[in-house]
Amino acid sequence: MNTARIVVLVIALGAGGVAAYLVSGYDNKPLPVIPVAEKLPTVDVLIAKNDIQLGQAVKPEDLQWQSWPAATASGAFIRRDSRPDAQTQIAGSIARVPLMQGEPIREQKLVKADGAGFMAAILPTGMRAVSTEISAETGAGGFILPNDRVDIVLTRRLKNPDGANGPTGGNDLILSEVILSNIRVLAIDQAPKEKDGQNAVLGKTVTLELKPEQVATLSVGRQAGSLTLALRSIADANAVELSAEDLAAKRSGGVNVIRYGVQARQLTSQK
Repeated sequence: MNTARIVVLVIALGAGGVAAYLVSGYDNKPLPVIPVAEKLPTVDVLIAKNDIQLGQAVKPEDLQWQSWPAATASGAFIRRDSRPDAQTQIAGSIARVPLMQGEPIREQKLVKADGAGFMAAILPTGMRAVSTEISAETGAGGFILPNDRVDIVLTRRLKNPDGANGPTGGNDLILSEVILSNIRVLAIDQAPKEKDGQNAVLGKTVTLELKPEQVATLSVGRQAGSLTLALRSIADANAVELSAEDLAAKRSGGVNVIRYGVQARQLTSQK
């Protein structure tokens, strides 16, 4: 064997030994430790499996249990560890407000009907549901929907105290005043909720949520003249509702008189 071959063989053996040493050192080196993410504690809460509409009777298949971070689980949520039979217990309840898919169920948003109709079930304590006739002209052109807020305006025709005759021989005065303010609309005709894709409900009857004393005001107004619903902006839907005393005080400051389509003067109350 010549010298060149011996040199090449020695170099090859040396390179192989170095490679073997490096590999053995890599195998013995401990792998870096990957930190394990801490698992947050969770609880099972009852949620809506499907969209639940206002006035809809809840069925067991409309509900399901869902894992929820324990730190953000409200005390109002229904938990599986405390109420494992909640799905069957809640079945038959009526939704007082619409519930979206995936929304946790709260007892405050449901009510047991106990054989009563859904309207009686969704009415808050102490409130009454009263219906009155409307038309496109008196119902904001059909753009009043359930859960909107309205003011109720009474328009009545009175004999002209001055006895003056108008261009048509008439002698009537037309008075208009707000008799109820910030009233919630429960339903239009028999629709307690907005239909899918529908942005207007042109009905003949509106059902309003009233206090007992407001029921009498509405009944008197219905007999005294014609009623018009004025739709309130959503921005002031939560404004403080004017009481009957406040409305009476405002009316005592003056009533606009419209004669032959033109404001004639302002009547002030006599004290």
